[in-house]
Amino acid sequence: MVLMDLLVRRCSRTTPRIVSVVAQSEGIEPERMARAIAAGRIVIPKNPNRKHVPCAIGEGCHVKVNVNIGTSGPHCDPALEIRKAKAAISNGADAIMDLSTGGNLLSIRKKILTLDTTVGTVPVYEAVRRAGNAADVDADLLFRVIREHCRQGVDFLTLHCGVNRQALAALRADPRVMGVVSRGGAFHCAMMVQRDEENPLFAEFEYLLEILAEYDVTISLGDGMRPGCLQDAEKLAKSVEYVTLGTLAQKALAAGVQRMIEGPGHMPLNQVGYNVRMIKEITGNAPLYLLGPIVTDLAPGYDHVVTAIGGATACMHGADFLCMVSPSEHLALPLEKDIVEGTRIARIAAHIGDTARRPEGYRDKREVAMANARKDLDWKEQFRLALYGDVAQEIHARDGELDTCSMCGDLCAIKVVKEIFEEKGRKKKKK
Repeated sequence: MVLMDLLVRRCSRTTPRIVSVVAQSEGIEPERMARAIAAGRIVIPKNPNRKHVPCAIGEGCHVKVNVNIGTSGPHCDPALEIRKAKAAISNGADAIMDLSTGGNLLSIRKKILTLDTTVGTVPVYEAVRRAGNAADVDADLLFRVIREHCRQGVDFLTLHCGVNRQALAALRADPRVMGVVSRGGAFHCAMMVQRDEENPLFAEFEYLLEILAEYDVTISLGDGMRPGCLQDAEKLAKSVEYVTLGTLAQKALAAGVQRMIEGPGHMPLNQVGYNVRMIKEITGNAPLYLLGPIVTDLAPGYDHVVTAIGGATACMHGADFLCMVSPSEHLALPLEKDIVEGTRIARIAAHIGDTARRPEGYRDKREVAMANARKDLDWKEQFRLALYGDVAQEIHARDGELDTCSMCGDLCAIKVVKEIFEEKGRKKKKK
């Protein structure tokens, strides 16, 4: 316990008790988890100012799922956002991010912080709302908002520290079709261009770390230069930001601040593994948090499925934390049903990622039990084991109670083979 305390306190105020509880839920030895936290390969985003069930993100842990909710200018219904957050949690979300930009942001955030889950925010959104536009956001306002979020109990903050003048120069030198698609990234570009100043989060990174260390808040180093379409995946700005985030990740670790890395946006499926491995190497194997990757731009309305394909592939190569994408991505503010559907698809992708990244993950007890239940045509057990058994049961019940599925009926392969072996067994006994 003394060794664990020393290891953990090198990078946060997370207590050995919390580490032990979280390690047990992950099936990891507590001391091993403590060493990984100290090395920056695992984070437990847990603001001491708020009580909630914590989760671990990173090396050796189950892949986690975050769900974004929040009001917008055109649609501001805080009660709906709370319902969406609760629906996400009940369908498997491990964390909620409040991206609200409309209404009373403080009041909305306070309500979200009452939920028993890990909560993240993007402070620059509120800073822009307070200033009126991105160009009028100065360092004092931005750092004041960041401190307020920390004080209120937010567990992790997305901060676009890598969107600096060097990244902006790369964007200009190697233009992209979609330019900048990250809201936070766009805000910081506007601040730099209009004010002719460096991004304060980059220029005053050491001061930012002091604030985060004071409140023991995890920094999620944002991917403000992520590509917004497949054609932009090989452009320079993204890679320049990667290198900057690697440097900042090491500084955060040295300052005792837990950190995650965000990336990598839209890209062809065959580039996902390379990008994940590159980010991991550059950042010292820091936990990697992904929105996507979105591996085709031709499926609006089905982007939740597209990101599940990209996300599962990314997890196979080392990604740790998937951000839910809803069916309304790129189209509209999600409804509650969109959040449920998106969360379930992301949870499935995370499970697939787990089976790919863990040794013999496909021999997971639940997977083995499902195989046996299917062999036995035990529908009740199949529904119990399924990630979302309610949907499976509803579909199976459409044609009434049957021993087999109604597609195969009496020609069910499992039933036919089972009967053959049972008949053969009976004949052997008679002999």
